[in-house]
Amino acid sequence: MKSGTTHHPATPKALLHPVHPDHASMTRILDESPMLPFHYRIWALSTGGTLLSGVSMFLLGVTLPLIIPIFAMPATSVGLAAGMLMGGTVIGALAGGHLADHFGRKPIMIMDMVLLIIAALLTALAPSGTVLISAELLVGVGIGMDFPVGSSYLAEFMPQGRRGRMMAASIAVQSIGMLMGAGFALILLQSAHPGGNTWRWLLAGEALLVLPYLLGRLTLPESVRWCIAHGRNAQAVHILEHFAPQQKELLVTMAKHLGRKIHHVAKIQPGRHMGIATLFSPEYRRRTFLVTMPWFFMDISTYGVGLFTTILLGTMRGGGTGSIHIIGQDFANALDSGKVDIFLLLGSLLSLWAVPRLGRIHMQIIGFTGMILGMGLLYFASGMRGDTSTHLPLVLIGFMTFNLFMTAGPNATTFILPTEMYPTQVRAFSAGFAAAVAKIGATVSVFLLPLIQSALGVAAVLALMVGVSLLGLFTTYTFRVQGHGLTLEEHHSPALP
Repeated sequence: MKSGTTHHPATPKALLHPVHPDHASMTRILDESPMLPFHYRIWALSTGGTLLSGVSMFLLGVTLPLIIPIFAMPATSVGLAAGMLMGGTVIGALAGGHLADHFGRKPIMIMDMVLLIIAALLTALAPSGTVLISAELLVGVGIGMDFPVGSSYLAEFMPQGRRGRMMAASIAVQSIGMLMGAGFALILLQSAHPGGNTWRWLLAGEALLVLPYLLGRLTLPESVRWCIAHGRNAQAVHILEHFAPQQKELLVTMAKHLGRKIHHVAKIQPGRHMGIATLFSPEYRRRTFLVTMPWFFMDISTYGVGLFTTILLGTMRGGGTGSIHIIGQDFANALDSGKVDIFLLLGSLLSLWAVPRLGRIHMQIIGFTGMILGMGLLYFASGMRGDTSTHLPLVLIGFMTFNLFMTAGPNATTFILPTEMYPTQVRAFSAGFAAAVAKIGATVSVFLLPLIQSALGVAAVLALMVGVSLLGLFTTYTFRVQGHGLTLEEHHSPALP
């Protein structure tokens, strides 16, 4: 924006409804800003939910084999513990998104970190399987709250040309979380013994990771786009001074002109109530199917396979009978899981390059195709004759292929798309709704997976993963919306479905 003018010539043609030139200038400052240290601090502190999602998923998968004999947990309780973690994210995603749209991004980003510290300590101190299962529900609520709030906050601050890369980098932290969980688990398991308290230290580690996020978030500003969407233009101007300090006087003048005027950029008329009905209105229904259904199918496979990678590898690698006690088995399986999870990080790194260049939809289609290939390799390996330990290289390749394509494509794109498809007034709730639908799939998956494996075997689990990946590919193609390279406001152009 040039000093001395507030004109934004593209706005009248690009959007359905007139936007005040001063509001257009404010969002333009955000979109055209160079990457500043302030942006990187916002990014780092927005990743709490994604990091802890990876850590909690891996650590629960590693600790379950240790906890089962201590608390004499049946198969249904094992599935319930994992299901509660996923089920909590459904509650948290809906509640967090709704609260963040009404009360602001920052208060909810602080609230969910406080909840996570309390919940993580409860899991570590659990005196029984029942308490542990209940505490995992609270962990899930905290993580679920942070997903839509953190992603919306990040999307609303990032420059337009860097938003896709920084959003992909944010969800990539989930892979780093899994690797951190793997490293932490391997260190503790080396000196562990059956019946000890190693599992408590594993779960307590989550609370230590939350504390820096909580302290750092206390220093963050509110989202500029949330402020102007609620008529808090003076507050927005104060925050924008971080990005354009040389335009301070002009920004103050803008705030005086605007007063309490609300910034409304949407495909629906101003004045209509904006909530869950917006998601299923004719203007946004297709987008809602796009951001929910592929994510639902992806999470069935991702969380089902991811949470039980350790257990599935233990089943498919063979051996490990009476000569190796449970800690040795868990260590060996955790080590193989760590090797596999390296490809989660490699895929995430690939997404940083591919998503901004090829677009969200193209990478989502490519990713689902690779997931089908990876699960197909595993299914083939499970049907091969002979000692399953001889098939371990093919098993690992299958897991690695699945993880690489999943994180390079759908894991990143399903996280990004909900933050771009909807207006600011319902952005966090829409992202939370999409995440909640996805986590319903994850909840069903992690609860039923042990039962399906017990009743029908590993091959049935892998065939199911192939099927849901196919459905993810089909729904992505059917409901695709190509908005690559647009600002958050331009996504509401009448040219897009």
